[in-house]
Amino acid sequence: MHISEGVLSPPVLATGWALAAAGLAAGLKKTQTERLPETALVSAALFLASLVHVPLGPSSIHLTLLGLAGILLGWSAVPALFVALLLQGILFQFGGLLSLGVNTAVMGTAALAGSGVYRLALPLARPGLRFLPAFAAGFTAVIAGTVLVCLALFFSDNELRATAALLFAANLPLAAVEGVISAFIVAFLSKTVPQYVS
Repeated sequence: MHISEGVLSPPVLATGWALAAAGLAAGLKKTQTERLPETALVSAALFLASLVHVPLGPSSIHLTLLGLAGILLGWSAVPALFVALLLQGILFQFGGLLSLGVNTAVMGTAALAGSGVYRLALPLARPGLRFLPAFAAGFTAVIAGTVLVCLALFFSDNELRATAALLFAANLPLAAVEGVISAFIVAFLSKTVPQYVS
């Protein structure tokens, strides 16, 4: 779900940086000092998960763990994502520094969408069925991120519209996989450290 360097138009890049800056400010303000270790741990997991990717035009398909990041961190997911994306851009030229704002805004918004779905669905789930809202969060996060990437491509260049449609179709199976991963991890955490997923 990373957008490569040199693909997006200047207005889209500027919008991405503005949204990323706002998300970072909100995320840093809401990050409690005692939660920094878990924020760093989730950032490391995001860094590793998205390193294994399949290039698809100007973007790529890879695990994101965005729904899980949203569930565990809420707004703190935005700075965690920024650090992971920054390190990937510097160390592996994955994504890029100019597109870092858009990538952070896209993935941060997706993580928050997953968190929102989880928080809304959790009270409706019976005890022991927390994995269902977690599946919905993982699925929603990937779909939301994919839609935002497609919009960024759509508004940057008319020739990228076909790629955007292909990217959306290719990410549908990934959304289901992410949902299952999120469900398994949240089911495990609800038995071991339930305070992290309640």
